[in-house]
Amino acid sequence: MIKILFVCHGNICRSTMAESVMTHLINQNNLSNQITVSSAATSREEIGNPPHYGTVKKLKQMHIPLVPHRAVQMTEADYDAYDYLIGMDTANIRNMTRIAGGDAERKIYKLLSFAGSGRDIADPWYTGNFDETYEDVLEGCTALLQYLQ
Repeated sequence: MIKILFVCHGNICRSTMAESVMTHLINQNNLSNQITVSSAATSREEIGNPPHYGTVKKLKQMHIPLVPHRAVQMTEADYDAYDYLIGMDTANIRNMTRIAGGDAERKIYKLLSFAGSGRDIADPWYTGNFDETYEDVLEGCTALLQYLQ
């Protein structure tokens, strides 16, 4: 079983969107017995909160089921528990590496690196643009799934 953890700052916008999109792609490709997905935050600001209404609205618009979720914070133990820890932006990667105590096993990646890009996925909490975030998340998740296959 391949275990993936998507990570963003608060775990209510981008990482929950990636968790739902990737779960949907996994189910469409009949890979749920081979790949499992979760998400977490680098901060404690939103712990216990549900996904942002903008994320919920965008997923509903795209007919992608929302994975039931409440924000949690990434822990050092997650580094051992997951095969891939995937951040949405450069700040996430820096914070994930700090939380994990380093990245000796090279498990930490930026999502769009799988699509051949070093770009950050903009945080819709600040931009308000959930459409752009969705397009980037879909691109990254599709490329990640292809990489895994």
